[in-house]
Amino acid sequence: MRVDVVAVGTELLLGQIVDTNSCWIGEQLAAHGFDSLLQVKVGDNLGRVVAALHHTLEHADAVIVCGGLGPTHDDLTREAIAAVMGVDLELHQDIADRIRAMFEARGRYMPDNNLRQAMVPAGAAVIAQTRGTAPGLICPVTIGEDQRGKQGWKAKVLYAVPGVPHEMKDMVERAILPDLHGRSGDVAVIVSRTLRTWGESESGLGERLSGIIDELDAVGNPTLAFLASGWEGLKVRLTAKASDPDSAATLLAEWSRRVAEIVGDRVFGYDDDTMESVVLQRMRERGMTLGLAESVTGGLVAARLTGIAGASDVLRGSVVSYASAVKFDLLGVTPGPVVNEDTAGQMALGARRVLDSSVGLALTGVAGPAEQDGMPVGTVCIGLAIGDTVHTTTARLPGHREQVRQMSVITSLDFLRRRLD
Repeated sequence: MRVDVVAVGTELLLGQIVDTNSCWIGEQLAAHGFDSLLQVKVGDNLGRVVAALHHTLEHADAVIVCGGLGPTHDDLTREAIAAVMGVDLELHQDIADRIRAMFEARGRYMPDNNLRQAMVPAGAAVIAQTRGTAPGLICPVTIGEDQRGKQGWKAKVLYAVPGVPHEMKDMVERAILPDLHGRSGDVAVIVSRTLRTWGESESGLGERLSGIIDELDAVGNPTLAFLASGWEGLKVRLTAKASDPDSAATLLAEWSRRVAEIVGDRVFGYDDDTMESVVLQRMRERGMTLGLAESVTGGLVAARLTGIAGASDVLRGSVVSYASAVKFDLLGVTPGPVVNEDTAGQMALGARRVLDSSVGLALTGVAGPAEQDGMPVGTVCIGLAIGDTVHTTTARLPGHREQVRQMSVITSLDFLRRRLD
């Protein structure tokens, strides 16, 4: 069964609000085995909302409409659905009474425009509101020859939920997913496994995995996709559809093993792993502690590590040695140019000494906008001191200033991870 999503709201198109609702709905549909192939955003215009609903209903068995159920003049979802159904809106007095009681319970006067939320397309079922004033809707729609360009008629369904996330989630879980299962009569699950990688481009991984990609294209299940995710790494996602979770897991285990064998040590984790959580766990298992010295990143490495609960048993602290004088006076770096591997190594040793850690990790470089010490923008030198042994490397990172700083974080932690392994 195919279930697509339409998000209503001009604010979504203007970028004033990020459409996290469609993302969450898509995750729930996949987890329950429903195909969702299209997500649409449309502004608060009656004609365009009606057109968007007609378009999605041409191809989907069901459409979830999110937003536009409020009490103001630009909340047009009810009117649009009624137009698609070819019916009028009717006042449901029980909904009006419930909304009025909500206002009275808060000691507030109910503006008359809230009665718009009690208007329901004729023939639609209501999803009772438990967390807000707007009820949801379950609306049967019959698509005929004039709309589909084909002979015959087909029964479909439109669901409408509020745009407020906690209200939307409650209705999807409480009413829409059970209703979809009842209509589909098909029990299936869609499960994904994500391999988290770093150290190779998306095109490079695509070339390396071309043989497996060809095999998967031939069998059709599971599917493979790449997701470039900035300083979260490059994700290789395998998605399988099966009759039950165990069957899907078995399918994913075999193909993820084959992918991992080809990608090798560029795979640093799976699913919810992050580079920082993996590094912390590696060090924890080895009884190691970490001290940081950050110049180009200005504390970003420490911020990422301390975002993981329990990081304090590994991370001793960070010296943000942004000024050269701090490198010289506090970390004991030999005065001179500071964007080079020798400086990075000395900074790592200094971090170990100052923070009394078993491992020191240091970064110095050029984030921009101009070159420094004869080094171009994007140059990042990394130093790693494990005991008294020093390892260094230099990375050339693309992008603007903030991209260079962010990529420096995952690159330096990956350098540490590889040395630990």
